[in-house]
Amino acid sequence: MTRLDLITVRALEERSFNAWPALQTVLFNGWLFRLAGGYTKRANSVNATDPAASFAGVRDAAEAFYKRHRAPAVFRVSPLAPPGADEELADAGYAFFDPTQVATASLATAAPHPSVSISSAASPAWLEGITAANGVTSLQDELHRAMVRSIALPSAFATLHEQGEAIGFGLAVLERGAVGFYDIVVSPRRRRSGHGRALTQALMHWGREACATSAYLQVREQNDAARRLYGDLGFEDLYRYHYRVPGDES
Repeated sequence: MTRLDLITVRALEERSFNAWPALQTVLFNGWLFRLAGGYTKRANSVNATDPAASFAGVRDAAEAFYKRHRAPAVFRVSPLAPPGADEELADAGYAFFDPTQVATASLATAAPHPSVSISSAASPAWLEGITAANGVTSLQDELHRAMVRSIALPSAFATLHEQGEAIGFGLAVLERGAVGFYDIVVSPRRRRSGHGRALTQALMHWGREACATSAYLQVREQNDAARRLYGDLGFEDLYRYHYRVPGDES
């Protein structure tokens, strides 16, 4: 990957860290150790932040750090990680897990959707609705609320209604001319009916109205339905990351 590409990747990685904040972070020689009580791997993983950083000593430091916090040492391996990092983790018994694409799209033709309302703050109804749609536990609900409250950047909290019922939810966060999408979810019994598309389109329009020129999101490679949806909306894969998890965690 060229230096220009890595500059682009680094900018998107920084936006993602800011948009979906961990509750605690520690910097270690160009690496970021993130903690959020175990809620989502992104917020509970080791991440490269500087493509010039070495991996020497990082695994040992991370293992000690996460052990202290009674959590597994999970590594999120992006293009910013040095080439030897993934090999070292594999040799140490860390399993390859959850390959994911970061995709981007232009907002030039984004349009609103009449069934989606958007607020600049997370209402109790939005928080309750999204946790119910995600099927999270009460502990995860508390962690999710704390993480949402800690978002420091302009945000959009979308709710899709059908016949007066809130059935879909989404979050977008704006930074440096790009809007990132997180937590786009539809109630299980209402899925596969185009509601995810409506939420995404509405948030794309919000980003455009907020003077963003592009959008980005992260989608698991095995999620074929979501990849087709986002492809139809103009999203193109930009780079890939995956996780390395301890062998007994995969």
